[in-house]
Amino acid sequence: MLKSDLINILVVKRNVTQKQAESTIETIFDSMKDALCRGENIEIRGLGAFHVKHYEGYQGRNPKTGEVIPVKPKRGILFRTGKELRDRVNQSEEPGGTSSTGA
Repeated sequence: MLKSDLINILVVKRNVTQKQAESTIETIFDSMKDALCRGENIEIRGLGAFHVKHYEGYQGRNPKTGEVIPVKPKRGILFRTGKELRDRVNQSEEPGGTSSTGA
């Protein structure tokens, strides 16, 4: 699914204009990006949580030359699914083709 797909869903389901839908999606994503850049975690019930993980710096090696290279501290983002989403995804893969979407 692409961001444009989310915008189209918003237009169809909520009967808003394309411009309003784009603005809404951009505002949500920009707010999430800003929060993660500030080091804040994001939790969305029913979906999951984004966590900012801090990695310490260390001494790495260039595999080709063996030269010691300092690796700077950095931050990464982890996503952990919520139980509801995990259960729903796993339910749709059960043998027999049963799915919560009714397909």
